[in-house]
Amino acid sequence: MSPSRLSVQLEELARRDLLRSRRVLEGPQGAHVAMGGRDYLAFCSNDYLGLANHPRINAAAIEAVSRYGVGAGASPMVTGHNVLHQRVEEKLAAFTGLPRALLFPSGYQANIGAITSLVGRGDSVFSDELNHASLIDGTRLSRAEVQRYPHCDVEALARALAASDAKNKLVVTDAVFSMDGDIAPLTQILALCEGHDAWLLVDDAHGFGVLGKNGHGVLEHLGLSSPRIVYVGTLGKAAGVAGAFVAGGDEVVEIVLQRARTYMFSTAGPAMLAAAVTESLDVMRDEGWRRTHLADLIARLKSAMAESGAGLAPSDTPIQPLIVGSNAAALELATRLRESGILVPAIRPPTVPEGTARLRVSLSAAHSLEEVGQLALALAGLRQGQAAETVVDRP
Repeated sequence: MSPSRLSVQLEELARRDLLRSRRVLEGPQGAHVAMGGRDYLAFCSNDYLGLANHPRINAAAIEAVSRYGVGAGASPMVTGHNVLHQRVEEKLAAFTGLPRALLFPSGYQANIGAITSLVGRGDSVFSDELNHASLIDGTRLSRAEVQRYPHCDVEALARALAASDAKNKLVVTDAVFSMDGDIAPLTQILALCEGHDAWLLVDDAHGFGVLGKNGHGVLEHLGLSSPRIVYVGTLGKAAGVAGAFVAGGDEVVEIVLQRARTYMFSTAGPAMLAAAVTESLDVMRDEGWRRTHLADLIARLKSAMAESGAGLAPSDTPIQPLIVGSNAAALELATRLRESGILVPAIRPPTVPEGTARLRVSLSAAHSLEEVGQLALALAGLRQGQAAETVVDRP
């Protein structure tokens, strides 16, 4: 492909309001961030419990660096698997109530590694149409037959499973969908998997640490337990650190360890991150008020937006989407908010379906009720102004 063709592609992205750019933060992650010499009230990150700059977690990482250094130096299958990695895997298994856990450098690698380890040619994967990109890519790389079912449509999934004669069947779904904030009907999906001899891979990236009485995730939240569950949790969101893990039965995790190319051919994550995650799990246990406060913030925002008439899409999680439709409208709202000192990202295709561009509000326990009220007031005012302009502009 010639450079000129690349230029044409970039121009087309710009024409469709799909060109993206990175923000450069000048300090730690938090409810307030510094960028370009200015302080912003931020509703952008997945730091749902406000742990990304927690002093106890920072101290644990610093202590680990002083003892074990920075780099792991090798893959886990060579000499990269440190005692701190082993310790956090055991703690993650206990935290989730599953027999065993395997640590990965990222959620993307965990999903691809788990899916490609469990199914291959001649097998079938059943995937929710709104699944995260890592699940989609994992299913493609597995070389199994992929059947997409309509979002959270249990009846459609039941028909597809009943019609399948594949030797191995795997259902893959997000627990909390990252752009909509809704929770998959996992109780019904698990029942289907048990009735049709299928595995169920649950990506709980946005539920781990948040859902459940103790923050143990969607399995605790829904009271689910089954040897058919393959559980993927992310450690760079509510846990405030980095990395991910695959958890489940001993044989399931051993198969992933033996087969996952994203595990065996990647350098292990730094031991200091494993130490930080270990401390983060203790902080989640000790500071349960964070989940309580987060629930209050979610209720506050939903109530305020409903009263203003600028309602949010249905979600009881920290992900609160305001769907506006066009890419240009979403970008305009995000720009106006930023000019007023509030950061909320505009989410556009291909992250979401065409015509459903939105503002994705992410709440954190680090926010105050007053700050959420400030956001709601700003959003309501901008939406009303945008609607008025639309009416005026009609021919």
